[in-house]
Parts: sequence; structure tokens; C-alpha cells
Amino acid sequence: MILTVPLLGKTTSLLGSLVSKFRPITAANLCLSSTTNATKSLEEQVGLPPKPKKPLTPYFRFMAEHRAKLRAENPKVPAIELVRMISKKWEACDPSIKTRLQEQYSIDRQKYIETRTKYESNISDKQRKEIKELKQEIKETKEKRIMRKRVKELGRPKKPASAFIKFLSKEKMKSPPLPQQPWRDWFKQTTAKWAQLSQDEKNVHLQESRREIEVYRKELTSWEEKMIRLGNVDVIRHGSLIDPPEPKPRSQNKLKK
Repeated sequence: MILTVPLLGKTTSLLGSLVSKFRPITAANLCLSSTTNATKSLEEQVGLPPKPKKPLTPYFRFMAEHRAKLRAENPKVPAIELVRMISKKWEACDPSIKTRLQEQYSIDRQKYIETRTKYESNISDKQRKEIKELKQEIKETKEKRIMRKRVKELGRPKKPASAFIKFLSKEKMKSPPLPQQPWRDWFKQTTAKWAQLSQDEKNVHLQESRREIEVYRKELTSWEEKMIRLGNVDVIRHGSLIDPPEPKPRSQNKLKK
């Protein structure tokens, strides 16, 4: 039995549509924020200094020492072939070189263990908890990304845009922003225009949106029934199942937001 419930994930929310279609500046800021966080380690995000790096193993030390020279001698060789060349040089190199690299690795590894132990001892319980929550968020984000890709590949019907988004889209075609006009100003101006429409004028857009939503719901129900027959229950909305799974607990960071 298929029940009509709010969509799992709400992948095409109004805010998402606004940002992606009509707020390129905001989207750029969001991307910049994500990129900034992505360049920081989890430890740095909770106010800790960078975590000590593990020393290179003998083989990777050898690779680091020879890569630049081999690349200069073979500028057109693909990266994978360059790795093969280094691997062959490693196999054929003098045993004394391997011994030297192994001894250096052992010394550096001991230093790393001591530094890492000291580093770990300075992490507070609060910071450990925050790191754990960040790891969980990263895991959940990855799972959602994989699920979005899977759902798309399986041909899930796409939710139509709202009446307001359709109005913005039409206005963008009729009255696009002037060359020197900021998107923010155009958006504010167009939003004011929507607010000034009479209810009858708005109803034209609203009725069109409702018709598309009804078609979408029927298509989605049909698609979900097909997915159940094919055994792809993981892509079905929880509320559409007779025995929905237990919801996952939300992390403390998300609750704060």
C-alpha cells in the first residue's frame, strides 16, 4: 500500500530552487563556505591545531625522491605509467637504499607516535564529542549524495517547481536583470512584483502548479510501486511502507542549528 506523505529528503525544496536558479551570489557564498570547511581537518574545525602527519613509508619516500626527476625526463608519460616506472626502479634499487629509507622511517615513526600521543592527550572531551558528530554528519551527507544519485538513475519523477518559482522563471525570461543590475536587486524587485499581484492573477500560477503536483504525485506513486516490485525498497519514502524503519537519531550539531 502506498500512502501520500511528505517527500523523503525534500530534494527540491523552495529554498534550494531559489538558491540554484535565482541567487547565484548566495550559491557562490555557500560553495565558498563548504570549500573553506573542506580544506580544514575535523580537528581544525573544532579549534585544534592540525593533526600530526604520519611519516612516509620507505616506498613512498623513494617515490618522492624520484618522481620529479622522472617527470622531467618523461614529460608526456601518463601518471599511471610514471608510477609503474618508479615501482620498477624500487624493485631494482640497491638494498642499501632500502635499508637507509627503512631506518629513517623507523626514526620518524617513533617521533610521530610520541607527537601523536601528546596531541591526543590535549583533546578535551567536548572536542572529541564535536569531532565524532562532525564525522557522523560527513557520513550522512555522503549517504544522501549516494541516495540522490541512485534515485536519479532509477528514474524517480522530478517534483515540479512551485507557483512562485515558475513566476520568477517567467519574469526572468520577460524582464531579465539589466547588465549592471545585481541579482539580489532583481530578485527583490521581482518578489515585490509577485506580492503586488491580485489573488486572481496569483491563482493562475497556483492552479497550474497544483495540476502539475497532482500529476507528479500519481507518477511518484506509480514509480514507488514499481520500485517495490523490483526490490528497491531503500529508495521508497518511509511513510509509503507499511512498516517504516526507525528514524536515525540526529546529531547534536544539527539540533543546535
